[in-house]
Amino acid sequence: MTLASITPDEALAQIFFSDEGIDDPTPYYHQLRNDAPVHHSGTGAIFLSRFDDCREVLRDNRFGKSNRGGESMIPSSDPEALAVRQRQMDAAIANKQAASMLFLNPPHHTRQRSLVSRAFTPRRVEQLRGSIRTLAEDVVDAFVADGGGDLLDRIGFTLPVAVIGTMVGVPEPDWPMFRSLISASAAGIEPGATVDDLLASEEAGKEVRAYFDDLVATRRAEPADDLLSDMLAVDDDGDRLSDGEVVAVATLLFAAGFETTTNLIGNGMGALLRNPEEMEKLWADRSLVTSAVDEMLRWDSPVQLDVRSAMEPADLLGEPVDVDQRVVTLLGAANRDPSHFRDPDRFDITRDDGPPMSFASGIHYCLGANLARAEGQEVFGALIDRCASIELDGPLVRRPRMTLRGFEAVPVSVTAR
Repeated sequence: MTLASITPDEALAQIFFSDEGIDDPTPYYHQLRNDAPVHHSGTGAIFLSRFDDCREVLRDNRFGKSNRGGESMIPSSDPEALAVRQRQMDAAIANKQAASMLFLNPPHHTRQRSLVSRAFTPRRVEQLRGSIRTLAEDVVDAFVADGGGDLLDRIGFTLPVAVIGTMVGVPEPDWPMFRSLISASAAGIEPGATVDDLLASEEAGKEVRAYFDDLVATRRAEPADDLLSDMLAVDDDGDRLSDGEVVAVATLLFAAGFETTTNLIGNGMGALLRNPEEMEKLWADRSLVTSAVDEMLRWDSPVQLDVRSAMEPADLLGEPVDVDQRVVTLLGAANRDPSHFRDPDRFDITRDDGPPMSFASGIHYCLGANLARAEGQEVFGALIDRCASIELDGPLVRRPRMTLRGFEAVPVSVTAR
């Protein structure tokens, strides 16, 4: 099967299910954008692959979050997996489990987001910059002293979990246990998740929620200087967050606070290793670290898609859209749109074409965007300062996921300056 001969639905199947598509979906993104930029898939979902189209939908309040779980968005989905997903969604609704703001619409989304957004303002992140820099220097020093290792584990996980763990209020001894739990839990949001993935995600999610149930109870009795205690103390004219809502927000912030940033660091190093001329350029001019991190986010985004559903009869680029019809914005494809980014398949750390679509857009724009950028900048800054060379020391193998995109490991050897 040649790329030119496959249909748009077959291109989607390649992106989500083939080793080739998972390793590099770019050729399939280009095919979709060129042949079917507004693709009505065989499953009924609409897929968008142009930058402007994705941004328009993400900013249109007629398109929101749906609680439907048993409908496929992609071709070749497993009917058994869809049934499990629907059962899980029904159980969450029946148990009145508080949803995270990732899956809420206004006014509930507005209420939750407003309570935590002040912790992630540019000013607040800059106030944290000094402590992030110190953490980055410490983990990189230890990494260099050992001559390298798995950068994803030693730096990509260690730094972000320390930053978000401290902010939220998760005690340091508990940080390591969350790596496998959050990874398993996050598999449940993948459109191509198998039955085993979904069941493991369900069990991990229960364990994470139970942990935060206990921690919320502790913080209610003994407040501390952390975001969890702040959320419990909020009283807006008698309007308070329930314990379940606090658990939902804390779980989301803690999980998203290191899962995506871990992949930013891993994908960013992968991009540099695969483009050594750009690594040489960055090591020769540390001032390029800010634009380099934005280019890492664009070229190999940790988040590749975001989904909306029509909340009311709407139109999409002149075409009618039914209520509840799903629209999938392919953020990774938007980031390779040649109408928005010059020579988009070239990794260029000096690029200045505007911010990528990696943090989505509209009311669900990533709360932690400024924090993630700061962490990436400080990590790569510390690596530049301390490493004379960084070389690949083993294969770069992708995790079989597309929504949250990253490597299994990033093995490297380093020499100190």
